[in-house]
Amino acid sequence: MQTFKPVTKQDAPKLRRYYQNCSYGLCEYSVGTKLMWRRTLHPAWAEIAGCLVIRNTIDGQTAFDYPVPGPGGDEDAALTAIESYCLEAGVCPVISVVPECKAAKLLARYPYVRVSSIRTWRDYVYYREDLQFFTGRRYSGQRNHIKKFHTQWPEAFFRPLTAADRDVIERFWADYEAEFPKGDNAKARDELALAQKMLRMAGKSFFLAGGMFDGERLIALSLAERCGDTLIIHIEKALYSYTGVYPALVQEFAGAFGGDCQWINREDDAADRGLRTSKLQYGPAKLAPKYRFEPQNELLCHVKAIPELKTERLTLSALTEADIPAYNALVLDRERNRWWGYDDVAGLGGPVEERSFFDVARRDFANGLAANFAIRLEGRLIGEAVLYRFDYQGGAELGCRIDSAYDGHGYGAEAFAAVANWGLYKVQLNRVVAKCYKENQASFKMLSSCMRRNGEDETFFYFEKPV
Repeated sequence: MQTFKPVTKQDAPKLRRYYQNCSYGLCEYSVGTKLMWRRTLHPAWAEIAGCLVIRNTIDGQTAFDYPVPGPGGDEDAALTAIESYCLEAGVCPVISVVPECKAAKLLARYPYVRVSSIRTWRDYVYYREDLQFFTGRRYSGQRNHIKKFHTQWPEAFFRPLTAADRDVIERFWADYEAEFPKGDNAKARDELALAQKMLRMAGKSFFLAGGMFDGERLIALSLAERCGDTLIIHIEKALYSYTGVYPALVQEFAGAFGGDCQWINREDDAADRGLRTSKLQYGPAKLAPKYRFEPQNELLCHVKAIPELKTERLTLSALTEADIPAYNALVLDRERNRWWGYDDVAGLGGPVEERSFFDVARRDFANGLAANFAIRLEGRLIGEAVLYRFDYQGGAELGCRIDSAYDGHGYGAEAFAAVANWGLYKVQLNRVVAKCYKENQASFKMLSSCMRRNGEDETFFYFEKPV
């Protein structure tokens, strides 16, 4: 399984190699957001197929950012790696904060998918020239506020902030807290604490920081990061007692650090009414959507209960509690299962109890991860066929095992073909795949009789049956 490393400050230069040229334009695709909100997002990262892949864990649920390719990076390979990781972990793949430019790609990739785009988390994105110059009638209010600010504080000026300004920044926070209007709001206080922590990184090469001064007193500050053609504003704070300082700060910061950027992203409003009002007053060019893709597989969409399938000699149906003794004997036959490819006992993660394997099969079906069929001869359980590893792109893997007492009669091939056809024509899969160890000649012969070979590696022969 792919290994992910928790994001730390030391990882920032490595992440910036991808984010500095990222064209997605969303605040989540930046070092600042990953560091500032890591206690909420719990981001971890890996480099896969020349792409940066971020795995977030939010309220115990796993969600991935869309892969960010470096030069020559392979997005499709990175997405496949995400899907494989989720299959191994037994969770559905979720790709979140997907930029609009990548939504069509995922819609084409997943036959069944649940898509959402919540207004609350859309980023406010502005033309850089609009915030730098405030030209036109719609910005008359901002221009008036800036004029009044400079009339009242004519000596006020803007300059970049560096690591040498740490004491000045700390004094600003003391002044800011003294007039903080949301002191009784726990969420606002948490955000303020995070902002204070982030400003200690002013002077880092990947952050742009600047402040408005009244003499030697810092009265407003901002911290940003350039990603592609977008300047992402992570923090904007000002003393409320200096009327008009916010638009003055916005304009000066855009002029100082906007360069040839096309866009300035001032992030989302987190459903805060005051923030929403303020951000809208600056005339955003767009509210950039962030799509959440939750792929669904065919089992979840089409199968409410495991059906009964009949062949010439066999009946295949759902496991029942009456099957538990025979099923346990099948699963615990280590000699027979040396070619099964999965350690059922280790997979439990705990002690083996009478109902352990039965409960796993039932839970996997309820979660849309697998369909376990009991293979019955004259009513007696003699084996198992499992359709599992749904890849969310129309494919699933099929495995079959028969009790050693019933070996050599073709029951495995008969059951295998029945479940494969059910998957293709009832569950509406595009293909069913299977594999066998190269040393397992019996399985090789059985799979060759009902599927076509489509590859091999050092360990397995691979087979496929398309619709």
